[in-house]
Amino acid sequence: MTWRRRSTRLAGSAVAAAAALTTLVSCSSAGSGGGRATGEQAQAQPPAVTPTPTPTPTKSYPLSTAPRTIPSVRTHEAARGPGWRPGPGSAVVVAKGSEGLADEARLLSQELKTGVRNSGPVRPGDIQLALGPAQPDAAESYTITTRGDRVRITGPDEAGVFYGTRTLKQALRSGGVMPEGVVRDRPDRPQRGLNLDIARKPFTAGWIEARLREMADLKLNMLGLHFSDDQGFRIASDSHPEVVSAQHLTKEQVRRIIALARSLHITVVPEIDSPGHLGAVMRAHPQLQLRNVQGVPRQGAIDISKPESARIVDDLLREYAALFPGGWFHVGADEYQALTVRNPAASYPQLARAAVQKYGPNAGVQDLATGWLNDRAAVVRAAEKKPKAWNDGFFRGGVISADKDIEVEYWTGKEIGARPPQEYLAEGRKVVNLNDEYLYYVLGEPNEFTYPTGRRIYEQWNPLVLRGTTAVPARYSKQILGGRLAIWSDRAQAQTQEQVAAGIRMPLRAVSQKLWTPGQPPLAWAGFTALANRLA
Repeated sequence: MTWRRRSTRLAGSAVAAAAALTTLVSCSSAGSGGGRATGEQAQAQPPAVTPTPTPTPTKSYPLSTAPRTIPSVRTHEAARGPGWRPGPGSAVVVAKGSEGLADEARLLSQELKTGVRNSGPVRPGDIQLALGPAQPDAAESYTITTRGDRVRITGPDEAGVFYGTRTLKQALRSGGVMPEGVVRDRPDRPQRGLNLDIARKPFTAGWIEARLREMADLKLNMLGLHFSDDQGFRIASDSHPEVVSAQHLTKEQVRRIIALARSLHITVVPEIDSPGHLGAVMRAHPQLQLRNVQGVPRQGAIDISKPESARIVDDLLREYAALFPGGWFHVGADEYQALTVRNPAASYPQLARAAVQKYGPNAGVQDLATGWLNDRAAVVRAAEKKPKAWNDGFFRGGVISADKDIEVEYWTGKEIGARPPQEYLAEGRKVVNLNDEYLYYVLGEPNEFTYPTGRRIYEQWNPLVLRGTTAVPARYSKQILGGRLAIWSDRAQAQTQEQVAAGIRMPLRAVSQKLWTPGQPPLAWAGFTALANRLA
């Protein structure tokens, strides 16, 4: 700026000197002739001086680099320019025909402290949000174009544009500027999230809402809510209020959680686990508890030979399917204790008789359990939900098989008789990764569990590592829908809510990175940790 002012002064001096010289010549001519100069005098007159313009320098910018975000962006087309940062007159502008992005615009304007306009021209300093045409296999994708002191975020759906705003927000926080150029980004896996056990530890609504906001900034889109188990039933019920624990969420609290989740493009997936893990239900209905031939009860297991068992569970499934508007419902199916004994038919003859009666002379107890899973899946399917179930509820070699549209949530390969993940994939099933070797945050670390670390997930795990530390063949990649970090509250008092939030902080960020951007992360772990701290 100082140089330009000096140039202007120099240019002005040259003009003044030229004017003085012209005046001097003119006066001399008038004095000798008293009138107009003769031709010879005119020829002798020096030419007028024209000032030489001084060039104004153009600032040169280096090529931009990709914004630093978690998860990292897939591609960035570099360009030269100053990038973008909000200024006093900046506004978030919703493009004409994209009025559905009003919520995204409001949230971003609050975060960046800018104005909002629902239409009109895009001015320097503005951010425009726009929906583009739908594209196959482009769900949740977005493009950010930064040039001319403007930012334009486009995507084929509202979720994609929302994720673009998360990238913009993080870029400003990590580097102070949205870099010049074009970001093109999309997730590697469609299901990315957190699983939360509120049945054994009643987390507050406020804590859950805080996790939703944290998830949204990490582009995670699914919260699994396990709210029924042996220790508690944690959401109010109209159909069976007798099963609800003293500490629970009201339906109004749940609706607020769901509304926040939807505004952040997160689906809340409810889970009522059965036929195991139903201890809270059976405290109110002890007549339904599974007992062996000696009359000894099995913890958490319901007697699936009794029609009343199905009626109560189905009442609850229908009630909560109406409460939760998302597209999935988890029906559990894991760890049914009748199938963990040496001879299920001998220990539980009532189950063996019911299996033969329903599925024929060659049917066994595992077929009755599979039929239970299929029947519960049919209930949630009738409510327009896609069923999910844990992998140890799917058996081999029975008379009947689990329905093929039930998504397999693979968590364990450690139990006796556990099937390797390749078996499910070879059957053509869709699988979600909750590998307990890496992704299980079990309070109190019972049964040889240890708290997962972000570094181990970041450096060793990827969606193909479904069981233990070994990846399945890459040819199955498209069948693996994604994954979730899972909080299980086995020893509820082992950690406070605040300790849990701190404990999952880096694991959740590592999961976000590995489910969004395939391949080797661009940063080493130390750099990733530093970036996470800067974005906090």
